[in-house]
Amino acid sequence: MSVAEKFRELYGYGPEGVWAAPGRVNLIGEYTDFNDGFVMPLALPHTAVAAVARRTDGVLRVHSADTGEGVVELAVDALEPHSGTCWAAYPAGVVWALRDAGHPVTGADLHLASTVPTGAGLSSSAALEVVTALAVSELYGLGLPPEELARLAQRAENAFVGVPCGIMDQMASAHCTEGHVLHLDTRDLGRRQVPFDLAAHGLRLLVVDTRLKHALGDGAYAERRAGCEAGARALGVRTLRDVEYGQLDDALRTLADLPTGAGAGAGGCGPAAEQVVRYVRHVVTENHRVERTIALLDAGDVRGTGPVLTEGHGSLRDDLRVSCPELDLVVSVANAAGALGARMTGGGFGGSAIVLVETADEDTVSKAVLDAFAAEGRTTPRVFPAVPSAGARRLR
Repeated sequence: MSVAEKFRELYGYGPEGVWAAPGRVNLIGEYTDFNDGFVMPLALPHTAVAAVARRTDGVLRVHSADTGEGVVELAVDALEPHSGTCWAAYPAGVVWALRDAGHPVTGADLHLASTVPTGAGLSSSAALEVVTALAVSELYGLGLPPEELARLAQRAENAFVGVPCGIMDQMASAHCTEGHVLHLDTRDLGRRQVPFDLAAHGLRLLVVDTRLKHALGDGAYAERRAGCEAGARALGVRTLRDVEYGQLDDALRTLADLPTGAGAGAGGCGPAAEQVVRYVRHVVTENHRVERTIALLDAGDVRGTGPVLTEGHGSLRDDLRVSCPELDLVVSVANAAGALGARMTGGGFGGSAIVLVETADEDTVSKAVLDAFAAEGRTTPRVFPAVPSAGARRLR
């Protein structure tokens, strides 16, 4: 049954349109977006699809094909941040953000269905937010450009759901184009679509979903963000984006000389100084890795990006400490089996890794990873190619 047919079954009339927004995988640039840094995501073919119609009575009704739950009905005037609406908080948060920004949204009926794996670090939540924002914007004639849709979707996740994420996921879902990776400056949203035709180079980028669910609302993500902000304060800069790679050694010496507990906030709590040092080192070197990657792609040396990916994983594992045994296993086994490079992607603590392979080695590397998980008695991961796909769009 199509989403339009399910919408009719649920609500007794047909939708005004159907929209889609993709999940994303991030090639490089992790935990840099909330530091005003650089990222390089690409959209996946996996999408959240929404059939939507307007309402004029102040009622928001949302239904998901993926939860097994019934229709959630909410009053738009009563929408409040952190209101405990579970999965429905993502579309509800977008409606709240639109109304909070002064847009005259008087209600809607939505039916949602998604092929983006949840908890896999592939931005399933951003896909839900962006598809809702695009649909409501078009239905109400708001004419919001993709970057504004992304900002509103981010505000929904930050202020309404309570996850202090940066702008990357929403911008990737709203702005990526088929056959390209998005080089995004998250400070001013300057961006460039970089051709990313792996097949022409005899390469494949694999996503390995460990099926170990991650959850960014549990405080670990917020703690890293707080540590980065503490590092910026200690260095006297607006954000860690302002620390150049060539200044890193001096910056780390400055942080190392701070008294114990200097990473804590004014209330005396927060990350320790040793953590702040590690977080700063990761962000500054990760921004540099994005710059190295874009230079390699511009030079046509796609294979040369492999070692940069692996280096990035080491930083996420050792400095930021957001990896886990399953993600480390993917990276080590894939590289040992002949991959050009591999790293975890997304927020970590589970989720997915990416692996850059020669097309001829795809089966060998995939089998090595699956065999390694089986040998350790771990849940069988899901392996699939990351095909650079289109961003958010209307389907009908």
